[in-house]
This record gives sequence, C-alpha cells and structure tokens, in this order.
Amino acid sequence: MGNPNAGKTSLFNGLTGLNQKTGNYSGVTVERFEGNSYFTHNQQKIHLSVLDLPGIYSVFPKSADEVIACKTLLNPEEKIDVVLVVLDSTSLKRNLLLATQLIDLRYKTVVALNMMDEAQKQGIEIDVKGLSEALDVEVVPVDSRGMQGFDKLKTALLNARVSNSIFHNLNSEFVLAHKNYKGFIQQNALGANPDKQAENSDKIYRFNVINYLINRFVKSPEQLSQRERSTSIDAFLTHRVFGYLFLVLILFLVFQFIFFISEAPMNWIEQLFITLGDYISTSLPKGQLNDLLVKGVLTGVSGVMMFIPQIAFLFLFIGFLEDSGYMARASFIMDKVMRPFGLNGKSVIPLISGTACAVPSIMATRSISNVKERLITIFILPLISCSARLPVYTLIVSVMYPANHFLGVFNARGLVLFLLYMLGFVVTLLTAYVLKRLIKTREASFFVMELPVYRWPQLKNIGIMVYNRVKVFVNEAGKIILAISIVLWFLSSHGAGKEYKQLEARQVALESLAASDSTAAHELQKTETAKLEKSFIGVMGHLIEPAIKPLGFDWKIGIALITSFAAREVFVGTMATIYESGDSGNTSGIRNRLQNEKNENGSLKYTPAVCWSLLIFYAFALQCMSTIAVVKRETQSWKWVLIQLAFMSALAYLSAFGTYQLLS
Repeated sequence: MGNPNAGKTSLFNGLTGLNQKTGNYSGVTVERFEGNSYFTHNQQKIHLSVLDLPGIYSVFPKSADEVIACKTLLNPEEKIDVVLVVLDSTSLKRNLLLATQLIDLRYKTVVALNMMDEAQKQGIEIDVKGLSEALDVEVVPVDSRGMQGFDKLKTALLNARVSNSIFHNLNSEFVLAHKNYKGFIQQNALGANPDKQAENSDKIYRFNVINYLINRFVKSPEQLSQRERSTSIDAFLTHRVFGYLFLVLILFLVFQFIFFISEAPMNWIEQLFITLGDYISTSLPKGQLNDLLVKGVLTGVSGVMMFIPQIAFLFLFIGFLEDSGYMARASFIMDKVMRPFGLNGKSVIPLISGTACAVPSIMATRSISNVKERLITIFILPLISCSARLPVYTLIVSVMYPANHFLGVFNARGLVLFLLYMLGFVVTLLTAYVLKRLIKTREASFFVMELPVYRWPQLKNIGIMVYNRVKVFVNEAGKIILAISIVLWFLSSHGAGKEYKQLEARQVALESLAASDSTAAHELQKTETAKLEKSFIGVMGHLIEPAIKPLGFDWKIGIALITSFAAREVFVGTMATIYESGDSGNTSGIRNRLQNEKNENGSLKYTPAVCWSLLIFYAFALQCMSTIAVVKRETQSWKWVLIQLAFMSALAYLSAFGTYQLLS
C-alpha cells in the first residue's frame, strides 16, 4: 500500500515481473493486480503472492478507490500476512501519515523507502536505522526503478513483525467501534462521514508525531534541485497558452507515429496470413475443412493479430506520458477547460486513458469523489475513440487514402485518425455540457492533485504494462473475434432453399473449369457472390438493408454492424470473412478487396462518402457489450445504460446519415 505516485507500480513490477494477473475486486469493477515473486533464501525456495492495492492517502476513504483499498485491508478473507508500505523518500512528511495508520492496525509491517536515488540527488539524508527503531518495523531503502535494495526487501518481508509502537489507538477507536470498518466505510462512501471530528483529531495527533520524526531523522536542503527543474519545465508545459498548444501537439504526433511506425509490422503480419492462407488452401483437399481453416479460423486470427502493432504503440505512448509525469500536468491544465462542462481535471485522466479502452477508464472514474461529475464522465467516456475502434479506423482510412502524404511530410492517414479522435473529444465535451444542465445536485467539488517531479520513463515498467494490455486484448477480443468469425463462416457458407442448392451445384461444376477457362472463372466469381447473397448471413443482411441504405451501407456492411456490437474490432474480421467467402481461392488483403469492390452499375462501392459515413458511425456508436456491462455495474442502474445506448445510437445514425448525404 502507499500514496499515489509513491512508486507502488514500479515496486510491484520489480517484485513480480511478468508473473501478474489482472482481475476485479469481488462485487465491483475496480481492477486488482496480483502477482507472484519467487526467490531463494537460506537455500529455501520462497513464493510471495503480492496484491497491489489502489493508492490512498489515509485509511479514511474519500473516493471509491480508497474505499476498496480499505475494505480489502480489513477483509479477513484476504488473509494478509504482511503489509508492505511504500513511501516516497522525497515526501516523507505526507507519506508517513498512512504509514503510522497502517502500523496502528497491528499488521506485520515493512516500510519501503522508495525513490532513494532521487532523495540522494536532492540532498535529502534519512537516518534509516533511527526511523526503523522509532516505527519499530523494518525500514528498507529501495530504488524500484533501478531494482536496488530488492534482496534486503524480500528478507525483511520474511522477517516482518508487528510494531510495539502505537501512535494513535486506531484499532479501538475506529475498527472495533465500527465493526471492522464496514459501517464507517459505507457511510463515507455516501459522503456522510459522521466521524469527521474523529478523523481530524487523528490527523492532528499524527502530524505532531510525524513532525517529530521528520525533524529527528530527516535532513534536507532548503532548495531541491529536481523540484526546481520540474518547476522550470512547468513554466512552459502548464502555461495558460503554450501548455494547451503543447498538449495538442503531443497528441497529434502520437497518432502520426502510430501510423508511421506500425505500418511496416502490420503489412508483415497481413502478408504472413495471406501466404499461410494460400498454402493451406492449395495443400489441403477442397471441402468444408479447407474453407473453415482459411475463411473462418485464419481470417479471424488475422483480424486480431494484424492490429496488435498499433494497439501496442498506443499503450506505449500512454505509458510514456504517465511514467514521465506529464499526464498529471495534462489534468492540471485541463481543469479550467473541464469546469464549464461539468467536469474537473480528474476527468481528464479517464478521458485520455479512454483512448486505450473505455472499460478500465470507466473504472478509473472512482477517483472522482463528486457524484455528478463522476456520472457525467461515465456517460461521455464511450464517445472517446478507443483502441477497439482503431482497427476499424485503420481499415477504412487505408481503403479511402492509399499510402500518401500531404505537405511532403505528414501522413494523411495519421491526420484523419487525429481528426477522428479530436471529433470524439469535442462531442464528448458538448454532451457533458448538456448533462451538466440536466443533472441537478447540490454537491460542490474541488480539484486537488499532486504534480510529481519529471522522471525519465522506465522502459521495463512500460513494457510490462504494454504486454499485459495487449495480452488482455488478444485473450478477450481475440476469443470473441475468432468465435464470431467461425460462426460467420458457417452462416456465409451455408443456406436454405432451392435457389441456394442450385447455386452450390453450379459452383462445384465451374470450379473444375475455372483454372483453364477465364470465362468460367468469371462465372464462378459471380456464382459465389450470388451464393453469398442467398446464404443465411445474406438473408440477415437484406433484412436490415432498408434501414441502413440512407447511410450508404449495403447488406454486407449491415452484417458487420450487427456482429460488431459484441466488440467494435469484430467489424474487421466480419468484413474479411464475408469478402473471403465471396471470392473463391483468392486470399488477397481485405483492404484491396474493399478498394476494388464495385456496385452493380460498375462504380466503386467504397467512395469517400461511404467511408466517412462508416468512420463517423463507429466514432459515436456504442458497439461494445463490455462497456454496457461496466456502466451498469458502476452506476448500479439500467436507466443510465439505456439512456446512454439510445443517445449514442441516435447520434451515430444521424451523424452518419448527414455525412453520407452531404458528401454524395
């Protein structure tokens, strides 16, 4: 446990490496991170199971995250052996408040003095031995970013003890009086906090003790060079004019690089699956198994793997912004912008993180203590373009704009991607402004955030974060995409009725002639297209075609709209499966298929009007069952889910309709 920005994540990653798993706390949707650490001590193999709790400042919770941390801390089912308290060595006065509270809860405790390298650079001298004796627990200096002090820390965890020091009788006054904290936490979560006087009394007493500890065991110069350096940088990056320009520039460059860097590996992956598909198609006997492997399994897998480079680079850039300390500045400078729209600076982190995924971002709103602002943030978050939209954007933009540049330098695709993300952000703010007027509450809010010093991002921690996020994408989205791809293959390869059977027989007859007769090959392609239209999936597409035709969509796109409701990225796999089924033996890339797709009159199907209509539709549509589920659990109401679904569906349809009609 520890304060926010104390380096808990770095320490957790250092102890566990890739031996981590991500889940949710029982009954709620706040993420919990668990990991395993293995090492040898006195010729014995030791296994530590580590749980990383949300950052808190005190055991008196002020937000949903802090409530979860406190509940977990006092839950007997968690079977906690040792509490490892992570302190920022450069801000001990603030960090020691939580440390003394945790010690008073009578757990076996170890204190990790993190960021000791930064403390030394700032000229801060800490009497570790004296502080350890005063707290009566093991105090271990560590540098989690440089992996220093970990061996001593692991030994201290094995030898942890309950302190004999009592700074304030927290057990008696709070835990026992409130039946293991349950009643107290529930009342705090509702904002009642009947023990405010007791809390203030506890803090006043503790800070008297903390001041004594700081004066006796900590010596620091009056001017701290690293903080001064951060302040000098902030003079520009948090400037009331240049700060906003720099933020926009950063986001613009991020999306330019996402396209520029990831294009080559994406092409490699695409070509790999094309080659593999051709090999399987020609090596195996023609039949259902061949079709299933090439047009079902391989198509579905490629729909996941092809977009891993872009998703990985997006998470990589977000990790750099967070680990460097800039993300906190983005929240700070955006607070004034957020206020008129019913939000505050704390909403910016979920909104920016929403570019990765709406689900964890909605969970992150638990740090927003104001109920109205949290509800508005949850409602608007799905309007931010997330990584699940990225495969859809990438495919459609690549079809509309071949690899070209403007002004001789910038990538046109990257510009379109940037504009789509900015469009989502603008509509998000406008929606928040309307909700601010509609939702009435008397609760006032304020914005308080500590700005950490600037640090060079630690590549190992960012790498672990990217690995875990990509793994979640592959495991979760991949399963859905693969399953739907196989179902789609069946629906597109089978049908009912006499006409379908006749087309199937005609296809078999033409296949033997197509290799040597160009006329038969052309007739075979027309037959397969007609067969797809009469298949089960073709019938479904035709049923919804009248409703989506004003948007420029045909029955094929209609099928993709239906299946992508499970997850937006399924759109790509669906389109690949549909077009793969409609053209026998040809496994060229899906982008080329769409670029060459034509209407009955011979004109190109995927015109700029159709492509922009699709992009706008997916920019606003709530095509994600996971998001719907997490909104229900976070708001504890189907009312907000249904309102959100209706609003975003109407917005997507009307915006796509206007776009298509305007550009046609």
